[in-house]
Amino acid sequence: MKPSIIEINNQVEEIYQQVVDFRRKIHQNPELSNKEFATTEFIISILKENNIEYKRITETGVVGVIGYGKNCLALRADIDALPIKEETDVPFASQNHGIMHACGHDLHTAMLLGSAIILKKFENHLNGTIKLIFQPSEESIPGGALKMIKAGVLDNPRPKFILGQHIYPELNTGEIAVSAGPVMAAADELYWNLYGKGSHAAQPHMGNDPLVVAAHLIIHLQTMLNKNKNPFSPAVLSVTSVIGGKATNVFPDFVSMQGTLRTFDAELRSKLHKLIEHNSRQLSSLFDVKCNVEIRKGFPALINDAELAEKFKTITVSLLGNDKVHNFEPKMWAEDFAYFAREVPSVFWLLGVKNALDNEIIPLHNSKLNPDELAMKTGVLTMVNAAIELL
Repeated sequence: MKPSIIEINNQVEEIYQQVVDFRRKIHQNPELSNKEFATTEFIISILKENNIEYKRITETGVVGVIGYGKNCLALRADIDALPIKEETDVPFASQNHGIMHACGHDLHTAMLLGSAIILKKFENHLNGTIKLIFQPSEESIPGGALKMIKAGVLDNPRPKFILGQHIYPELNTGEIAVSAGPVMAAADELYWNLYGKGSHAAQPHMGNDPLVVAAHLIIHLQTMLNKNKNPFSPAVLSVTSVIGGKATNVFPDFVSMQGTLRTFDAELRSKLHKLIEHNSRQLSSLFDVKCNVEIRKGFPALINDAELAEKFKTITVSLLGNDKVHNFEPKMWAEDFAYFAREVPSVFWLLGVKNALDNEIIPLHNSKLNPDELAMKTGVLTMVNAAIELL
């Protein structure tokens, strides 16, 4: 007989302080993508301590296994941190200078460890196998999910569903948000190198100014985007960096630009790639400036399976109450959980971490991010209950 919601909730209350301790340990010792060696060893130590079978997948990835049989479901958490200097005053602030868990992966990992401990206690009552995927390198292209998939994390047995969650500072603690269909965008990195001819600022006719090309490009790219897509198809093209020149009286001979493209539609994504490359070179040639464009394809769009998302929502409403479960608009964020969702029907939801007493919302990737740890009770409860019900 599967455990009741009351039994699961009692277990969450019992191990909550342990989950907090996990989170603080991980937060205090953050590691960048593909360098999560100590984090991985810590995860393994907790799995061992609770007699949970595990194996390494890639250098810093780990998969735990609970239960028996081919009927399988997977739970995923990302484990890497960001190159951000922490500016909180918490006693467990980062000890690794210039590195911080500013995207909540410390909470994600702690919640999956907590879920693992509870699920292990109910192992003999599970209707199959649960895989626990601790994934490195979510914050860098090409992403750890793709590497783990290629290394066989979805094999033997193959999960029928994969569940994942992400903290959300705009939503109150105790609440979640979930939607069907496209929920996060495909993200590509854009790089331009503009090669002109330097000259004295008082003699512009003697050179070819790449700075003026950069200015025209920024304006053109916005117009190009708006005129080449259906208004009902979301897309964002942002130039975020322009570097060139060092003096007030000198035109530089080189300027670099960087930016990002976010889309949901694969056909539009491909079309815009071609337009960015072609139009950037054509426009630059009008000023006798050479333009090299590099587009680094990032994660695909994250699409929640419609049927699974509705099942998950029904289960979660029964657990938390209708007023605690919300829909959310698709985000132009990027998330490499999308690779799992391409392989297996998946659902990815947002977990509220905003203390209701806080007046200011501190967003993700901010040096002052300090999520409400009480939210982890909701995260563990939701994950464990959904896993048991959907298995």
